[in-house]
Amino acid sequence: MRRILPLVAILLLAGCASNPAAPYDPYEPYNRTVFKVNDTADQWVLQPLAKGYQKVVPSPVRTGVGNFFDNLKDVYSFAFNLLRAEPEKAANDFMRVAINTGFGLFGLIDIADQAGLKNNKTTLGDTLATWGWNSSNYFVLPFFGPSTVRDSTGLAASLAGPGPERLIYHNGNEAIAFYTLYGVNTRAKYLGVDNLLDTAAVDRYSYTRDVYMQLRAKQLGQPDPTQPADSLNLDELMDSPGPGGKSDSSAPAARSRDSSAPAAAQADKPASTPQ
Repeated sequence: MRRILPLVAILLLAGCASNPAAPYDPYEPYNRTVFKVNDTADQWVLQPLAKGYQKVVPSPVRTGVGNFFDNLKDVYSFAFNLLRAEPEKAANDFMRVAINTGFGLFGLIDIADQAGLKNNKTTLGDTLATWGWNSSNYFVLPFFGPSTVRDSTGLAASLAGPGPERLIYHNGNEAIAFYTLYGVNTRAKYLGVDNLLDTAAVDRYSYTRDVYMQLRAKQLGQPDPTQPADSLNLDELMDSPGPGGKSDSSAPAARSRDSSAPAAAQADKPASTPQ
């Protein structure tokens, strides 16, 4: 008990301390404003459209629409994997496009996935990370939502360049219809996420930001930037000597369990914040 009380005091002090701003979110005031605008637009416009779309359009048709857009993304993924010098992934993307376009009704049916050719979903942001732009600050885009400066740059370049979608629409009105269908169909897939977010998050913005940054770090094989370098090590606190100078009898087992701690600490070291 005498050893537990100091630990409880430390945890209480840590919990009462003010949390510093996330180092990977230096644009937080701007990001929060855009997040709020996006959230309001989603609540009043996109969600109602997605719910109506889900109610009217049968599930197989919605799946086919999603497959069609994924087929277009595979074209980009093929090009970006070539730029990343990933020939196996590029060949996988090429085969997906060839099979789904030729035998899957221009991508409406994902035959390639059934054949074991998985969707790589490689973006230009992934390519920029491969080229050395490893860490990047969080950045919220109007309409598009969570991103980073690196991924936003990649998205802008992708939209500005000639892509396969340019063969589908030929003027501004057709482009609006094309991207509206994409947005509504995609939003319909995630209508159940809102309840989870409301239940799990005290601060929707921070929760969305941290989940996105963790996801991108995992996709890129990078350290999780949301994990602080100076996190409390509870095992070390519990293994500290007691008043009589003796450590707890379970300490050797704890140290044995953490024998790989140096390697784990190195793996969990957060990426440095870009200048």
